[in-house]
Amino acid sequence: MATITPDKTLDASGLNCPLPVLKTKKAIEELQSGQILEVITTDPGAKADIPAFCNRTGHQLLETVEEGGKIIFYIKKK
Repeated sequence: MATITPDKTLDASGLNCPLPVLKTKKAIEELQSGQILEVITTDPGAKADIPAFCNRTGHQLLETVEEGGKIIFYIKKK
C-alpha cells in the first residue's frame, strides 16, 4: 500500500477516552474536505471509538496501524 501523507497530525498519546475522540473532532474541523488527519493515540479504547466516530460523522477511515504501543489512524475528511 502507498504511504499516506497526512495534512495534519494529532498526537493524542497518553490521553484516555473520551479525549482522543474529542481532539480528533476538533482537529478534523480545521481541515478542508479531502484532507487527511493522522491521529496517534495510546488509548486501547480508541480502536473502537475512532472508527465509530468516522461512521457517525461520514469521514473515511483510510488505515489503522499499530506499532510500538501506539495506534495510528488516518482519516480523510468528508
